Amino acid sequence: MLNAHQTYTLINPGNRKLAFKIFSFEDNSSFDHIQRLNYYSLLFIKEGNGKLIADFSEFSFTGSSLFCFSPYQPFMVDSEEPLEGFAINFHPDFFCIHKHQKEVACNGVLFNDIYTPPMVLLKKEDVHHLETIIEQILVEMQNLQLAQYELLLSYLKIFLITASRLKVDQNPLAKNKLQNAKEPFILQTLKDAIESHYKTKHTASDYASLLNISPKALTKITKKHFNKTLTDLISERIIIEAKRELYLTNKSVKEIAYELGYDDEYYFSRFFKVNADVSPQLYRETVGFARINA
Repeated sequence: MLNAHQTYTLINPGNRKLAFKIFSFEDNSSFDHIQRLNYYSLLFIKEGNGKLIADFSEFSFTGSSLFCFSPYQPFMVDSEEPLEGFAINFHPDFFCIHKHQKEVACNGVLFNDIYTPPMVLLKKEDVHHLETIIEQILVEMQNLQLAQYELLLSYLKIFLITASRLKVDQNPLAKNKLQNAKEPFILQTLKDAIESHYKTKHTASDYASLLNISPKALTKITKKHFNKTLTDLISERIIIEAKRELYLTNKSVKEIAYELGYDDEYYFSRFFKVNADVSPQLYRETVGFARINA
């Protein structure tokens, strides 16, 4: 296994930027302040307790967990106890979750899920399974022979598929809790409404009118069940689509803004920067996008 604080990094030879990285940790010193990274991050906590802060929401964790973050998603880990585990970072140029959605199906499960915490709870057997995959990754990171990239990609896919299955398996528990709650129907209706109308309806009052409920009451429900305000949910859904367009297409920022219901390109760019902490153009340049004929 990886020695304490040892790091293995794979650099993209085309742009000399990070493609893939794995390192071990024994405390939270690497994550005790807000992170906004231009690549995907997986934190595999083998042991430890603490608090995860992501998108300005807080989630407590006890024992083994896996945290999953998209590019530029803000997060930090607060813990007064030792944390032991591994971190895996990969750039979208190394593995694009959008392009490989049919194979891995982690988009909307591990990443870009605005309704559930960005974490997977792990049992003892889950920890062992993920550790086995990590051991294979570590061996390959030290192997500079032919097809290293392909094997690393295969192991990463296996890791993501395994984690996605674990999180999906845990979702029925959340659904059961909602079935015992007072507003399960309105929550699902709200999800459907956001998915159908986020390109044209951008305010909490828009959705309150659709659901025939007061904005204040609807915001209270979303805060209780999703730990986010209704405005947060709407904004995050718009930003997710904007990021997808910036990465996968060559459309101009003006075109993307218009398709998302913004006539003013500059207003949209400000909205994007407030929510993503970077401008649309910088996001495209640092996270990457589908080049012409790519």
